Amino acid sequence: MTKDEFLSRLRAEGFAEPVAVERDAGYRLDLHDHPFEAYALITEGELSIEVDGVATAYPAGSTFRLAPHTPHREWAGAAGARYLSGRRESAKGQP
Repeated sequence: MTKDEFLSRLRAEGFAEPVAVERDAGYRLDLHDHPFEAYALITEGELSIEVDGVATAYPAGSTFRLAPHTPHREWAGAAGARYLSGRRESAKGQP
């Protein structure tokens, strides 16, 4: 997916303006979750996400989504990772 396609999809689906995130090689974040839905585009390098014991590697050009409150681990590849991350808050009273 191109950056323009990603930005267009974020707007169409009601996500906030994305934040640019940069993770160095060796970056790891243990099990955690977020109170919002995340939708991200990997722009450089590779980021791996593990959900329910299943790890998936996301190389540059790929996207991933995480539903609110999804426990996950994440780590950057050997060259690190850069990505754009959009957030969409859950409706009040919704999980």
